[in-house]
Amino acid sequence: MTFTSIILRLELDHRMAALGDAIDVITASGGDITSMDMVRPGRDKSVCDITIHVTDTAETAVLDAVKLYPGLRLIHVSDRTFLMHLGGKISIQPTVPIKNRDDLSRVYTPGVARICTAIRNNPDSAYTLTIKRNTVAIITDGTAVLGLGDIGPSAALPVMEGKAMLFKQMAGVDAFPICLDTKDPNEIVDIVKKISPVFGGINLEDIGAPRCFEIERRLAEELDIPVLHDDQHGTSIVVAAGLLNALKVVGKRLEDIRVVVNGIGAAGGSICRMLLSMGVRRLVPVDRDGAIVHGGRYANPMWQWLAEQPQVERKSGTLREVLAGADVFIGVSRGGVLHADDIRQMSPDPVVFALANPVPEVEPAEARPLARVLATGRSDYPNQINNALVFPGIFRGALDCRARRINDRMKLAAAQAIAGVVSDHELNRDYIIPGVFNERVVPRLRRAVIEAAIETGEARRIPPDFRNGSTG
Repeated sequence: MTFTSIILRLELDHRMAALGDAIDVITASGGDITSMDMVRPGRDKSVCDITIHVTDTAETAVLDAVKLYPGLRLIHVSDRTFLMHLGGKISIQPTVPIKNRDDLSRVYTPGVARICTAIRNNPDSAYTLTIKRNTVAIITDGTAVLGLGDIGPSAALPVMEGKAMLFKQMAGVDAFPICLDTKDPNEIVDIVKKISPVFGGINLEDIGAPRCFEIERRLAEELDIPVLHDDQHGTSIVVAAGLLNALKVVGKRLEDIRVVVNGIGAAGGSICRMLLSMGVRRLVPVDRDGAIVHGGRYANPMWQWLAEQPQVERKSGTLREVLAGADVFIGVSRGGVLHADDIRQMSPDPVVFALANPVPEVEPAEARPLARVLATGRSDYPNQINNALVFPGIFRGALDCRARRINDRMKLAAAQAIAGVVSDHELNRDYIIPGVFNERVVPRLRRAVIEAAIETGEARRIPPDFRNGSTG
């Protein structure tokens, strides 16, 4: 069940109905009125806009009730979400005005020729003389959009626009959505390489597995700017941050816990890699055919890589079978695969990250009484695991130090920085991860990423606030 806001434009015939009648009809049929505006008052008839918060199931009942009530005429229904998207959600604005011919000659011909020549002679000056230093391309083919699947590039564009808004509002990064009408990995890599001179970073988004692994690997190897597939690494970073704090709540150590990860696609594979780099010694990856075991043979490259890791257990079995005795469950799969009885079989004080959206792997109402710490991907429960905590700050840091790539050390530093935003006196079972609007996240994440980039030799520039011989 989801909620939405709609605006009803009603004409009231005062001989038969008053505004109070309209309110009663709407509330009785399941609508929650949040505001009213009189558009055109009159003695005999009036027109008003009534904004309603309503569930998807109740929306039809509200509209039917209004249509049937004598004296009420439904003129129009506006969905506030659709209204917000009219004409797109982002635009490009100049940073300096063009007021006269002299300005024109400086920003365009003939004065711009001097700038072009300077960049030709010193290509690195593109970072200081163009938008490159602060611009990220959001690249998708629309094949793996969260909750929607393969919807194509045009239908994916509203998601990418929204992501561009978050980049700008949260971290001051200019991001532009580029939705490609191809699913061919070779074509995607070729196109991104050819447009890369404009951008300081590449954010891959909603590209289906396993193609996303090859695309990210090749672009990271062949470009000299940071490339991040957010569905993989954004998710793994924020999961790692939440887990670090969840273990503080339950009093357990990374090297002692047994972790079951369900759903070894783009996100699940990256989560497993992150867990191993953090020091987890007992890992059970699970996918549709059951546990992926050490020493096994698999056609999927990620599954095979996991099967070669010594920390991966040899025990086979279904999800429910291998979950028994686990300290941590991390689900990035599908809703309804677990129930309360399964969590009861976990070790004492279990940590459950049920991240499938919109329906978690286990119903939160079932899991909450049994799990010491519960996290989901939803905003209507505590501890939302949200990628928006990661990508603005990690690219802010990478751009500011002109990193060549975003390496594993930078990703781990990002996770530790996000976890560190939650202080010891704030930390509790319902607050293991900061909210997406927490203003401390981006500055701390940026600093941690830059420090890691400098320490690992990925930074090509030392930002002014890191000079004087200190990165602390």
